[in-house]
Amino acid sequence: MSHFPRYARRTLVYCGLAIAASITSAHAGDPTGDWRVADGVANIRVAACHGSMWGAVAWEKTPGGRDKFNPDASKKSRPTLGMPILLDMKRKPGADQWEGKVYNAKDGKLYDSTITLNNPDELEIEGCVLGFLCGGETWTRVSGPIPSSPSNVVTETAPKNGPAKSTTAKNSAKPAPKTPSKTVGQKNAPETGETTDPVGDICLLPGIARTTH
Repeated sequence: MSHFPRYARRTLVYCGLAIAASITSAHAGDPTGDWRVADGVANIRVAACHGSMWGAVAWEKTPGGRDKFNPDASKKSRPTLGMPILLDMKRKPGADQWEGKVYNAKDGKLYDSTITLNNPDELEIEGCVLGFLCGGETWTRVSGPIPSSPSNVVTETAPKNGPAKSTTAKNSAKPAPKTPSKTVGQKNAPETGETTDPVGDICLLPGIARTTH
């Protein structure tokens, strides 16, 4: 009976482990993309903006929503489309979890929140007020993950000391890549009849860009 050489067996084991690790790293730990909320009334686009995860409304089942429950009177008339929902979520070490704030447009309140990537297609959202009155729901992936925002490159390549002259000039001379005309979130919502993406790169939305710069 022939025996498989020991060194060959070791090589195959190492190759198998390397392939498994590469597959896992390619698919795990990335919550970016569009997510359908539990009651199906909206999609939330999640993106990495300057070291944190942010989420904004990217699609509404009923267009034309307004932030009417916001305690700030100046914001009561702002559109809910494009409105930041997940705010400055920081990753917890060693876990597919991010902590920050979530804005609930149904009552106009901010909650301490945790988002957890249960698997590539399910994102668990949990929020609490002052450590109690906690609740949560599961969002379902509609599209993504998505590429990093071009705005992240500007910050990462800028010199730590002094103004980022060359980086700013280079990025101002060349326009940022256009967002594709279609978003998968709209494509999967045929009831709206919309085919364009009204939100695009959420890292460039005023409510997020002002906070991250």
